[in-house]
Amino acid sequence: MNKHIIIDRRFCGPPTSGNGGYTCGMLANFIGYPAEVKLLIPSPLDIPLMVKQEDHQFILLHREAVVARAAAASVDMEVPDPPTMDQARGAVPEQEIFDRHAFPGCFVCGPQRDAGDGLRIFAGPVAGRSYVAAPWIPDSSVTDSQGIVRDEIICAALDCPGAWAVFAEKLRVIVLGTLAVDIVQRMRAGDPCIVVGWKMGQEGRKLYAGTAIFSATGELYARARATWIELK
Repeated sequence: MNKHIIIDRRFCGPPTSGNGGYTCGMLANFIGYPAEVKLLIPSPLDIPLMVKQEDHQFILLHREAVVARAAAASVDMEVPDPPTMDQARGAVPEQEIFDRHAFPGCFVCGPQRDAGDGLRIFAGPVAGRSYVAAPWIPDSSVTDSQGIVRDEIICAALDCPGAWAVFAEKLRVIVLGTLAVDIVQRMRAGDPCIVVGWKMGQEGRKLYAGTAIFSATGELYARARATWIELK
C-alpha cells in the first residue's frame, strides 16, 4: 500500500517548497540510514505527497511527477576534528551572506526565522580550520515523544551548513541535488551540538560538500555528503 507524507510549511527552504534536507529525511525515514536521496523537483508544501516503493528505492511523488528518490547507501567518509563549542560560537558568517540570503525564511538557516521556529544554524569560518561551524541546541518542538530529535530534523541540520561552506569561498545561489546521510547516534532536546560544513570539490555547476554534527565533547552524531547545483 502506498503511503503519504506532508511537508509542513514550517519546514520550507525556499518560500514555496520544502527545505531540501528535511525533505530528504522525510523520504529516507522509509528506508533507514545510511541512505542517499536525490531531489528532482522542489517539494510542495502542505499537501499529501505519495511515497511508493519500487524495488530497493522509495519514490516521492507529487501527482505523476517524481519529487525525490531514496535508496540505501554507504556514507564512508572522513570527518574533520570538530572545533570547541567556544570556537563554534565565535564562527561568525560574513554579513553579506545575511544581507543577500537567497532564502531568508529557510527553516534551517533563514535569518528571518525566530528561535523556536527555525533552527537558526548560521555557520561561519573557524580560524585556522578549512571549514565552517555553528552551535545548535535543538528544542522540544523538533523531537519525538521521548525527547529524541527526529531523523528528518537531523537531515535538515546537515543540509545548509554545506552550502555555507561553499558561501565562505564565494556567495552564489545553489540548491540541494543529493544528500547522503549516516546517523550514528541521536541527540535529545537541549543537547548542545556543533555543526560543521566543508567544501569537498567542484565540477562545473556541481559543488560537493560534507557536513557533520558533533556533541559539545566532540562525539559524532551524524554526517552527510551533498551535491549542490549552482543556478544559472
